[in-house]
Order: sequence, then C-alpha cells, then structure tokens
Amino acid sequence: MNPVRVSIVGGSGYTGGELMRLLLSHPNAQIAQVTSRQLRGLPVFRSHPNLRGHLDVSFCTPDEVEPCDVLFLCMPHGKASGEIDRWRDVAPLIIDLSADFRLRDPDRYQHWYGEAHPNPDALATAQYGLAEVNRANLSGASLISGVGCNATAMTLALKPLADAGLIRRAICDVKVGSSEAGAEPSAGSHHPVRARTARTYSASGHRHLAEVEQNLAQPDGSALDVDATITAIDMVRGVLCTAHIDTTEPLETKNLWKLFRGAYNDEPFVRIVADRQGPHKFPDPRILVGSNHADVGFAVDERSGRVITFCAIDNLVKGAAGSAVQSMNIALGLPETSGLTFPGLHPA
Repeated sequence: MNPVRVSIVGGSGYTGGELMRLLLSHPNAQIAQVTSRQLRGLPVFRSHPNLRGHLDVSFCTPDEVEPCDVLFLCMPHGKASGEIDRWRDVAPLIIDLSADFRLRDPDRYQHWYGEAHPNPDALATAQYGLAEVNRANLSGASLISGVGCNATAMTLALKPLADAGLIRRAICDVKVGSSEAGAEPSAGSHHPVRARTARTYSASGHRHLAEVEQNLAQPDGSALDVDATITAIDMVRGVLCTAHIDTTEPLETKNLWKLFRGAYNDEPFVRIVADRQGPHKFPDPRILVGSNHADVGFAVDERSGRVITFCAIDNLVKGAAGSAVQSMNIALGLPETSGLTFPGLHPA
C-alpha cells in the first residue's frame, strides 16, 4: 500500500518529538510536514536532537501545511477546538493531542475547564483515543482526541474492578515526572525547583478525573466515586498510579488475577505485573521509558481487605503520542501495533 502521509502541527514540543520518533519506525507512515512558527526553516533535530540523521525535514509554519492523510495537532489547550474546521479541510483524519475533545458532554467540559466549549458540534463527532476503552469506535473515525496521561494510568488501574461494578470508592495516588509539564519551563517545572522534589500540586479534583469518570461509568450509568492526588517526583518520564480501593465485596488475589486477565489478556500493550517477589513485582514507570506498554498490577491488604491496584506508563508515549499512533492505526485499519513495538529500556 502507499505510505500514509502524516503531518504534525506544533511539532517542537515533547509530544511532537515522540510522534516523529514513533512514526519513523512505522512501516506504513511517511512524515510530510512538521510545524513550528518560531523554528521555521530549521531542521527538526534542532528541537529533537535524537532525530539527527534520521529525519530530513525542516519546520514550516501552520499556514504552509498541505493536504495529507493524517494530521496530528500538538497545540496548546484551547487552540485546536477553535481551528478544527480549518484542519478538517487539510486531512480526512485529525488526531488532537490536547484536552479540547476528550469529554463528550459540553456541560461536563464547561464544569471541568471553566468555560464553554468553542465548538460543541465538533465535540459531538470526536472519539476518545484510548483503545483499551474505546477501540470499537475508533475504526473509520475522522476526529480522535488524545488522552490525559494521568487519566490513562488511573483508568487502566481501575478498569477491571470498575467494569465488574466492584468499586465503592477509589483514591488514586499518582506520581508524575517533569516531562508532563511540557517543554516550556514554568515556575513549577524549572529544573532548580523541580529536581530532587516530591511535591503535591493537586490534592484533589484534578481535571483528568473527568476522563476517568467518562471512561469508567458504572453499569447503572452512575459516575465512579473516585478522586486523586497528583505528586511531582524526581523523574523525567513516567506516571505511576497507585489506587486504593474500597470494594463492594471482599476480594482475594485469585479474584484479582481473574479480573485483570479478563480485562487485559487480549490487549497488545497492557502487561500484568503482580509477582510474589523480586525487585520488579509491581509496575515501575522507569521500565517503560519510550514504550507504549502500560504495566498494571494489584495487591490485597490482608488486614483490612483493601485492594491496591497499580498502573505505570510513559506519559509521553502511552499517555500521549503512543496512544495517538495506536488510534491512527485502528482508524485506518492498519495493524494496531505498527510503529509501537519498542519494548522500553532497562536500565533507563
């Protein structure tokens, strides 16, 4: 088949760089154009030095983007929704990595983001781009949203029990690396204040909970009772969700194995990590650097009966660019794992 021509709007940041790295190993994809207003005319390796010698493309401006088969939008929050009609004239498949199209209900969008959605008609046509919860609706889609990295880890940690209606209440302790803050330094992400830290920046009510509630609505249609605390730690890549769950009935380890195998045995990128001993008996985001895998695991507190579940991901891959490429593959009818088979690094 002819290669799929792919362009990236906003390619100077971390997610744009990860998209290029993944697409370079994709057997059916060809990177056509990558935009950056500030870096117009400069080779992409000026922003992504790991791509030196691998990709002979220079940045152009968004106004110079030509028709292509797939267009990835890596723009700041709020930009894509206002310009989506323009981009739909450029490509039949748009994948937006911002938060603009993640929530299906415009009222919920306004509640969580504090403003009305600028294009609710487009919102109604978007499909959420996490294959593990929305694969059936991605095939043939024309507009796909990216995923929240914290939302991805929380969703995959909770999904087996949520699908079975076994969660009475869940509290997610989420630890994240500095790349989650993006390529532009801020008061909280600047290295001198970010290094060697363990700083909670969202005690409760993080916006990504809206995605978790949407992904894991209960069998009776009610919202999952879940909250999260997000803590920045001294790590560049990665998210680790540790979910503490009050279950609706007592569960043993054998029950959890059955639930997790039932949920994930056919998922190409979800691995169950729940060994009895050894240094890697629970998921560890460092093992997943550069990988589209999500490692999930579980344990039972024998004293209280509380269930603890885990999910580790690379926030820039499974939590962003990797899920976007996975969604592209499904939408176009390509093998789902194309371009995504890198196993991660150890040690990283």
